[in-house]
Amino acid sequence: MMAGVRLGPIGVVRSRFKEPADLPPPVFAPPRFFERSTGRIEVFPEFAAGLDGLEGFSHVIVLFHFHKAGASKLEVVPPGETKPRGVFATRSPHRPNPLGMSVLKLLARDGRVLEVSGLDLIDGTPVLDIKPYTGRDRKSRIRTGWLRKRRRPALKPE
Repeated sequence: MMAGVRLGPIGVVRSRFKEPADLPPPVFAPPRFFERSTGRIEVFPEFAAGLDGLEGFSHVIVLFHFHKAGASKLEVVPPGETKPRGVFATRSPHRPNPLGMSVLKLLARDGRVLEVSGLDLIDGTPVLDIKPYTGRDRKSRIRTGWLRKRRRPALKPE
């Protein structure tokens, strides 16, 4: 039997998006919408020393808790799709362990505050970890499964 896993937030997201409904699903978002979306990650004072040296990186990987995700589901219908998919083949927040990951552009660091762009998170999202995005994170010859067959819809359905 495995021991329980315990995680605690190291900081919080500050974003103009207040609720999940304020975020357009990526498939319906205007081109470059999230690229232009900026905000802050406020790291709690007791973890501020862990940011030393991070300002030299262009991007960061942010691991977070989908704190407003609701009940988990093993099958979900992704935005713009009609066929259910296994939750582990999607980016859905409705997961058995509601963990998420975003790669954000690091614009600046001011003490324990990171200014970022590419922000696709809501205000108050608990941040569990921050890692530098490095050249080793890039992969070549990736496959995108069911996504490669998908066409981007022109407009969000009513």
